[in-house]
Amino acid sequence: MRAIAIASPGGPEVLEERDVALPEPGAGQLRVRVHAVGVNRADLLQRQGRYPAPPGVPADVPGLEYAGTVDALGPGVEGWRVGDRVMGLVGGGAYAEAVVVDAREVVAIPAGLSFEEAAAVPEAFITAHDALFTLLGLRAGESVLIHAVGSGVGTAAVQLARAAGARVLGTSRSAWKLERATSLGLEIGIDAGAEAFAEAVRRHTGGRGVDAILDLVGGGYLRGNLESLAVKGRMAVVGLVAGRRAELDLGLLLARRLTVIGTVMRGRSPDEKAAAVAAFRDDVLPLLEEGRVRPVVDAVLPFHEVREAHRRVEADRNFGKVVLTWAA
Repeated sequence: MRAIAIASPGGPEVLEERDVALPEPGAGQLRVRVHAVGVNRADLLQRQGRYPAPPGVPADVPGLEYAGTVDALGPGVEGWRVGDRVMGLVGGGAYAEAVVVDAREVVAIPAGLSFEEAAAVPEAFITAHDALFTLLGLRAGESVLIHAVGSGVGTAAVQLARAAGARVLGTSRSAWKLERATSLGLEIGIDAGAEAFAEAVRRHTGGRGVDAILDLVGGGYLRGNLESLAVKGRMAVVGLVAGRRAELDLGLLLARRLTVIGTVMRGRSPDEKAAAVAAFRDDVLPLLEEGRVRPVVDAVLPFHEVREAHRRVEADRNFGKVVLTWAA
């Protein structure tokens, strides 16, 4: 089968098409014929040699989410049939014509979604749902600040927070992304390149601050995050595009009795991933089926344009997800 592999750590030019062996599903696994995959910043980091694949998945084939059809069942798998349309998370290897996955992490694609749309769902919506509700416990009537609202996870988080009855504030360094995010439920857009977001948050909340923050940026945003939180506020750090180091003001943390949570999906155990997928299946899948939330697809490119897809995400030119497909 065909796959996109990383020849050596480097820029988009190191991505190349190869012929690799077709994987066989083991006990409790499915083999999925991949129609489309979502491009994630983790793929870029893996390509650069900064985010190695976990044990048990191809070290040189990136890809954390897929949409396709069930191609083969491993021993002990029930509830699925060959030909079923499915989507889901995987530890790596989705940039290929087929991928073997844990059957517990597989989700049926809603009838109203294409493969390209479905490929933009798993990483964005499962990550956003897990962070907002499982970790942060966001409730109706609360306020949440979402950084990088134009990203895949950001566009999913805005919609899920609004569907839950929360007030949504968000940041971006691109005014056009803030404008587009209003159609998804963003109430207050803050241009983080033009003003200090903490000051804007305090202004828009009457000095109180927000109840929760979903931080997809990291780095120097930490100080502003702490200043943006209300008393007993909590925040989850999901992304580190601005860097992995920041100075923590413990006095502010203690004075406001704040909670800071770090999270990552890829490195979790199979049981933990299965639990996150089960929560998504219960809470988010009905919203997708009813059309109350939707994946945001920025562009669909054929796999032979994978280098351009990486360049687009790397340059932050996308609003929502960039999707790769074998069918184009």
